[in-house]
Amino acid sequence: MEAETLQAVTNNSFSLYELFLRADIVVKLVMGLLIVLSIWSWSIIIDKLSRIGGAVSRAKNFEQAFWSGQPIEEMDDRVMTSSKETMARVFSAASREWRDARRVTGMSDYQSRALMDRAERLMNAATDREISRLETGLGILATIGSVSPFVGLFGTVWGIMNAFREIAGTGSTSLAVVAPGIAEALFATALGLVAAIPAVTFYNKFTSQLGHFRDRLDTFTQEFVVRLSRRLTERAGEGV
Repeated sequence: MEAETLQAVTNNSFSLYELFLRADIVVKLVMGLLIVLSIWSWSIIIDKLSRIGGAVSRAKNFEQAFWSGQPIEEMDDRVMTSSKETMARVFSAASREWRDARRVTGMSDYQSRALMDRAERLMNAATDREISRLETGLGILATIGSVSPFVGLFGTVWGIMNAFREIAGTGSTSLAVVAPGIAEALFATALGLVAAIPAVTFYNKFTSQLGHFRDRLDTFTQEFVVRLSRRLTERAGEGV
């Protein structure tokens, strides 16, 4: 009897493809959904690795140019050819105010303070806009990461129910009867974890990375405002 049971189990293929084919329609739909979610998750992950990594790298180069001693006017010209740089776009939001201010002679203290306030507000708004653009898709990653295990669990429960129905139908609790259904059920759980783990891992990574990047942009904003204040003071001393 044991030999027959082992032979029956051996005759059943437990390859992933065979497990998928043997599953009933509900479990197949669950598995198909999880495969789609996993592919969708990885497409977002690859896109964010490129976009966020590129933005951080280009921001570092822009910061180096900003602190290289170039006048704000020359930095303004650089921005015209750096529209893909996130930090350059933040800088550009305030540099327009500086271009307009250069045409004004004899600015009062009130006008100078108003200029710096406008520049800071514009840069903060540009920072929010750029971070929001880079965050696009992270909500989907979070949803996939939180939902996929439950979808997989649903497939597992349904598969185990099928295994019990198989036992009731055959009146046998042998391994040959139970093993295929349990294997199909656990395969659904495995697919849920395969979809969820990368989504959660990279969501946390990107969220942390964007948090640090926002801090850098905020710091850059404050540094620019200080530099702008210094430049306005120099103009006032020159009587321009």
